[in-house]
Amino acid sequence: MTDSMSQITAARTKARRRPIAVGLIAVAAAIIGTLVYQSTSSTAPSLGETLPGDHGRTATEADGVLPDAATVFDDEYPGVTNLDPDLLQALRKAATDAAHDSIEFYINSGWRSPKYQKQLLREAVSKYGSEKEAARWVATPDTSPHVSGDAADLGPLKATEWLSENGAEYGLCQIYGNEPWHYELRPQAMDRGCPPMYADPTRDPRMRQ
Repeated sequence: MTDSMSQITAARTKARRRPIAVGLIAVAAAIIGTLVYQSTSSTAPSLGETLPGDHGRTATEADGVLPDAATVFDDEYPGVTNLDPDLLQALRKAATDAAHDSIEFYINSGWRSPKYQKQLLREAVSKYGSEKEAARWVATPDTSPHVSGDAADLGPLKATEWLSENGAEYGLCQIYGNEPWHYELRPQAMDRGCPPMYADPTRDPRMRQ
């Protein structure tokens, strides 16, 4: 074989090897990228995960978390039994009367521990993108009427519709225009009707403490 033929053969062999080398580099880069992504994802907290200061656990039933379809008569849940006694009595009386109209009250959230309220606020900030917007839906642990046991979030829609028409008779009032599920006790409503609603919690003077 002549020198020129040897050079041509070497060049062709080198050309064939180049795509293989490029392919191997691409595969290696993809593997490295996947490992980096998995490492980053595993350390980034997602909605509902615990963060520093949460003592390594999310809220539980002991903090006021309620299961689906809990009612105002379920005494086994702190989220129900830790409500203000007068509020709970009014809710149970209203629920008993509403049952005559084939309407059942579910309590989606009642009393909450400060820890649970903090978790909900953190999740709201993540969901709505800012503390200012989150404040329209979730109060701080220091200002929330749920933490003091003075508020209940109720459902389903038929129950809140029933309460919007009849709640004042029991002293139960919707407080915020943007939260038709949120009810608190206003005893004077039995004689005077419920007071005007705030547009949202940010308009409530109690939230500015």
